Amino acid sequence: MAEDPHALFEHWFAEARAAEPNDAEAGALASADAEGRPSVRMVLLKGHDARGFVFYTNQESRKGRELAANPWAALLFHWKSLRRQVRIEGAVTPVSADEADAYFASRSRDSRIGAWASDQSRPLAAREMFEERYRKLVEAYDGEDVPRPPHWSGYRVAPERIEFWSDRPHRLHERRLFVPDGDGGWSESLLYP
Repeated sequence: MAEDPHALFEHWFAEARAAEPNDAEAGALASADAEGRPSVRMVLLKGHDARGFVFYTNQESRKGRELAANPWAALLFHWKSLRRQVRIEGAVTPVSADEADAYFASRSRDSRIGAWASDQSRPLAAREMFEERYRKLVEAYDGEDVPRPPHWSGYRVAPERIEFWSDRPHRLHERRLFVPDGDGGWSESLLYP
């Protein structure tokens, strides 16, 4: 055992990108508000390395407000076609402005304008209002670069636990848990299914 969990994740993720019909990078992100009330939603993984797992969002959204109040989260990647899942738990920190700028610039122009148009997670009286706001922003940015909104950035979940789950017959699943060993490496153990 004692494999590098980040290398194992990359191996499983590569297999998921080849096998999953849609959005292998989609994961469920669970957060909680200051009172501990949880919520969960899907996000897209936009990067991962030894520092953690990165996703982007509107920082004024419900998840952004929850992460500001309680900077801990859990991610779950479930790849049904492979009969595998990965659970990640840890502290959450914002990515650097340079990282956020670079990722934002890589998005399609329409997605960049959409980030300005959406008051994510807030009430919307009518869909037409959102579409009109978007249309006006398309006109306003005609021929110009679309900068990153100040309220839009990324977050990194720095894992304190990474669990790899593999389906096995008769519900005799395999669960491999990795936790930091205190010396810059990882300790691996098995869990009962």
